[in-house]
Amino acid sequence: YMTSEDVSRGLKRGELIQGQLRINPKKYHDAFIPSPDDTRDIFLDGIIARNRALNGDIVVVQLLPREQWKVFYTPLLVHVIISIPTLQYKPPRSFSKVVYIVEKKHSRAVTGSLKFLPDKPFAMFSPVDHRVPRINVPLSDCPDDFISRHDDYANTLFICRITNCPADSNFAEGRLAKTLGQAGEIEPETEGILTEYDVDFSDFSDNVLECLPKNVPWNIPPEEMAKRKDLRKECIFTIDPATARDLDDALSCKPLPDGNFEVGVHIADVSYFVEEGKALDKTASRRATSVYLVQKVIPMLPRLLCEELCSLNPLADRLTFSVIWKITPEGKILSEWFGRSVIRSCVKLSYDHAQSMIEAPEKTFAAEELPPVDPEHRIDMIHQAVLNLHSIAKNLRAQRFSGGALRLDQLKLSFTLDKETMMPQGCYIYQYRDSNKLVEEFMLLANIATAHRIYKCFPELALLRRHPPPKAKMVDELQELCDQLGIDIDLSSAGALNKSLLSILGNDEYSIARKEVLTHMCSRPMQMALYFCSGVLQEEKLFKHYALNVPLYTHFTSPIRRYADIIVHRLLASSLNCGPKLAVSTEEVHKQASHCNEKKTASKRVQELSSELFFGVFVKDCGPLDSEAMVMAVLDQSFDVLVLRYGVQKRIYCKVFRRILSIQMFSATLANFKLKHCTQTIELSVTSQLLMNGADLLALLIYQ
Repeated sequence: YMTSEDVSRGLKRGELIQGQLRINPKKYHDAFIPSPDDTRDIFLDGIIARNRALNGDIVVVQLLPREQWKVFYTPLLVHVIISIPTLQYKPPRSFSKVVYIVEKKHSRAVTGSLKFLPDKPFAMFSPVDHRVPRINVPLSDCPDDFISRHDDYANTLFICRITNCPADSNFAEGRLAKTLGQAGEIEPETEGILTEYDVDFSDFSDNVLECLPKNVPWNIPPEEMAKRKDLRKECIFTIDPATARDLDDALSCKPLPDGNFEVGVHIADVSYFVEEGKALDKTASRRATSVYLVQKVIPMLPRLLCEELCSLNPLADRLTFSVIWKITPEGKILSEWFGRSVIRSCVKLSYDHAQSMIEAPEKTFAAEELPPVDPEHRIDMIHQAVLNLHSIAKNLRAQRFSGGALRLDQLKLSFTLDKETMMPQGCYIYQYRDSNKLVEEFMLLANIATAHRIYKCFPELALLRRHPPPKAKMVDELQELCDQLGIDIDLSSAGALNKSLLSILGNDEYSIARKEVLTHMCSRPMQMALYFCSGVLQEEKLFKHYALNVPLYTHFTSPIRRYADIIVHRLLASSLNCGPKLAVSTEEVHKQASHCNEKKTASKRVQELSSELFFGVFVKDCGPLDSEAMVMAVLDQSFDVLVLRYGVQKRIYCKVFRRILSIQMFSATLANFKLKHCTQTIELSVTSQLLMNGADLLALLIYQ
């Protein structure tokens, strides 16, 4: 590596570039860092060019001389190796090599298996994640009978921690940390995933538990009650997934004599219990987010808080932060109030309950059709409040999208689990319905309102959330591709893209499948939304949230599971003079925002891997499964498909492609062939269609 002094000078002169390393999980020889202008990624070709850096590390790279660059013919969507020259493009890649590791973000902990090497003083550890090099592990770390019975451990999963990466070797050195259990089993695999992504799933320490209220059941102190707006008599309720136990938001909707409504969003006041600087606060700050796996949750806060004292459970007095608007039926806001409050939720509705109310506006619901309801509030009153909220939410949503917002809904796989074994019994695509949209609309409204409030009061300290626009070069390439395929889509703005996706496709089964593929394609240029401190970015135009198309946005509505929301609550309380004065600097907020970004990204990946694990177990136990799929891209030895029934993207590796027989025009009904000889762990029989020129093109693939 270069010296830190040389790196510093090189960065100042623009001779070196710093960024976060991203290794392609499906083609681990390829790695990238973002270019400074965010137009095209800078390419690192091969393991040697990465110079022992691992995925996620912050690195400094040096561009190689132009004569060492290569030109790549890169396939997009379906225009593969089939001879359609107009559908191929030549991206000039900037080749580089790592010269310095600024920060090792990767945990250096990996899961994998051990292989015995005769006549060697070490065993070979092969990580499940191919982006990590193989690791030499001392035999003394291995199980006692590993040498004599190494075949017994062929399917055993271990955790190994990398201790050294010699400059003169393609292999790392490491120590075994733990034996997990059998590969392919849910609990060992889950522990491996959590360890790799540095998720703290340990029990909360005694120091943390000491910060919790001692007298349980806990009651709100009278002096605290006197400081707050008492909303316990109001018709306030929660709408959540049926299995949810951390209820951090509630809604209310009261008709006013003038025909308008008083609508409230009431959020659990977690900051009351999480005192700044205490052990509980430091642990929550470090964890930064709850992590949701298929079978369980790794909570950010102790369960006493997230499932009891902070959770807005029905028929219990709870501390909240409320935003209350006077709003017209059309969704025009006439006034706005923020403040600390006390509520008593009258019922815990699931999304299914709320959806039933929306779909049956004239129905009289019986008590046994709903969870326990506070006798102070009639069921028909709650039903009417849901209907009013739904009506206002529809208007708010229509205004947002006519104003230029974008939503790219991708299929989300959910599972039904055996209550005793927690093994998958079935899987299905999660349905996003009107009841979900209702809740989302008012959470967005509260987050936007809070962002404006805290930024106005603390222009240098506000923790906000921005969504950068998509990478311009990738958008241009996607636009060119769509033009060549005869797909009339406008990628010039978030709103234009949203209108295109809604207008160009029909409602038949094939059109819906095409829309799913296009949604995935349009998601690829999109960047991640990011927390940031308003005092760090100098230009307000950089604050904008691209997808929502709003100038200011933050997270306020989920403080039980997101630490960023706790910071926002503290900012809001201080702005209203109903909380402690702030004792944080711009740099501290910036540092915490960056940490929240990292943990949110890791949490998202863990959730995806958990879903993949359960899907693999389900297919193994219940397969083979048949599903229609749509081809998204074809490569030389493989092709990518979107499996429509499960919303799963899979790369199908075929043993040998002999040739492509023919490409002809067919109707949608003539597309079916079986994928049998796949090197996938999960074998899927799928029906495939190619999307091209707005018509149905079927590629008949023959392979051995």
